[in-house]
Amino acid sequence: MITTDVLIIGAGAAGLMCAAQAGYRGKNVVVVDMGKKPARKVLISGGGRANFTNEGASPENYLCQNPHFVKSALSRYSAQDFIDLVDRHGLQYHHKTLGQLFCDDSAQDLVDILMTECEWAGVQVNLRTEVLSVTKNNQGYLVTTTDKSYQCKSLVVAAGGLTMPKLGATPIGYKIAEQFDLNVLETLAALVPFTLHDHDKQRFDGLSGISLLTEVTSEDGTSFKENILFTHRGLSGPAILQISSFWRAGQAVTINLLPEHNLSDTLTQWQSEQGQKSVKNLLATLLPKRFVEVLVKDGIIADKPIKQLNHPEIKQLSDYLHAWQIKPNGTEGYRTAEVTLGGVNTDELSSKTFESKKQPGLFFIGEVIDVTGWLGGYNFQFCWASGFACGQAV
Repeated sequence: MITTDVLIIGAGAAGLMCAAQAGYRGKNVVVVDMGKKPARKVLISGGGRANFTNEGASPENYLCQNPHFVKSALSRYSAQDFIDLVDRHGLQYHHKTLGQLFCDDSAQDLVDILMTECEWAGVQVNLRTEVLSVTKNNQGYLVTTTDKSYQCKSLVVAAGGLTMPKLGATPIGYKIAEQFDLNVLETLAALVPFTLHDHDKQRFDGLSGISLLTEVTSEDGTSFKENILFTHRGLSGPAILQISSFWRAGQAVTINLLPEHNLSDTLTQWQSEQGQKSVKNLLATLLPKRFVEVLVKDGIIADKPIKQLNHPEIKQLSDYLHAWQIKPNGTEGYRTAEVTLGGVNTDELSSKTFESKKQPGLFFIGEVIDVTGWLGGYNFQFCWASGFACGQAV
């Protein structure tokens, strides 16, 4: 058996950040992870380039049953703090739209930085190590793994959520929480593509790969103005991934297919300037031609000269394209989801230290808790912030 000050379950973004911080404070730290490599989700995120933070990260960019919970950690470890860290290591990165930062070369560069920090801080990282049981005793916590047993004063659960099971995602974090009588909220796949009902799939068969700028709104009124992408199975793209966190089974989403136009005015203008041209050919200058053809086939777009459209037809077409309603069949689930919605109830934890209010010495950080960021680097920023806060406390 190995005795250590801090044992961290999970060598992901939050776990490694916490480990380095605790190690620099002179704590004896061991990290265990069942994977062959550390930070596997970091490695595949952002198309292999890791969208590692967002310059605009603020509490408004997170879903949590307690909207105030994230404020303390985010204020104490900001996006700029993490940028300063990677700058010190000479990471080459670039800015994309909406405050997103990506590695220039590979997410491996970012993982190397995290592992270097752990090495400098004297942290031991044990991979291919599965946790079998956790028990509380007078000295703290006894953790039995496939490799050996660990006695620790502080136990940090940074085991992630249920997303991407192929990478080894398991519910162990939730099980440990429940074992110690912490409330775990229902979990759902989030930042995930939608699948469509068979009749819609047939309608849009052949549109796979088409992308267009839209504004997508959920039934609760949340909206995102970004691209959607037609896929073989349904709808994806940034706007769909964003809205999926706010969508529930059975609900519809409303998609403004022309957020940059007032279609009523445009159609009226076309009538006076290009009256002989067909409605479908003119609309194909604003929308993908293949999509227009589907709507012609469905009878939504009239196959006639634009001058023949009357006012009710103009209003009907404009209303349809500015508020296209579609009811997803479901989502692609944890297999392709970027994060898990729900998890350990934040009411059970200190927002300053992430320690359990019921179980001294037991901490939960990162995706395992009920904090879900928007798409665009926000989830990693919460991992860095929660890992930092916890690392200062263990």
